[in-house]
Amino acid sequence: MLKILSTQLAGVFQRISAQEEEQFEDAARLLAQAVISNGTIFIYGIDEMEAVVAEALYGAEKLPNVKRLDINEVTTADRVLIVSRFCTDEKAIRIAQQLREQNIWTIGMSSVIAEAKASLVDYVDVHIDLCLKQSLVPTEDGTRVGFPSAIAALFAYHSLALMTQEIVTEYE
Repeated sequence: MLKILSTQLAGVFQRISAQEEEQFEDAARLLAQAVISNGTIFIYGIDEMEAVVAEALYGAEKLPNVKRLDINEVTTADRVLIVSRFCTDEKAIRIAQQLREQNIWTIGMSSVIAEAKASLVDYVDVHIDLCLKQSLVPTEDGTRVGFPSAIAALFAYHSLALMTQEIVTEYE
């Protein structure tokens, strides 16, 4: 099972890299704008996506001026990253709607569900699809297990952080 999981997870990483390259570039530009202008990058992670918040706040290579989202502190100089398992998460959508009303540039990260009535994609300026629609490892009875959404989100976050740092370095 471990070999299957690692192979499938590598495939998820490859899909994210290949399909979301333009979104990463756009999102990195938005975050770099906040860094360069001394704005704040606010991050909000729902449920297991708190792993991304923890990495952003306490990780070895964190971006400057990163804080956990406090909706009352956000200004137009800031950027917000919202991370949820699926694009249909009601909390994520509600926060993105509120930020849109305040004219705050917002990035969403979640797996996109095609048949969603309401979607985070519709309320953020840039959305990065985590490309994880179902569990990865098939079992003997035909079901699937292993839904590493936080791992996919951490991969996407690190990719975004690296691109942002690269843009900031070029600007300096």
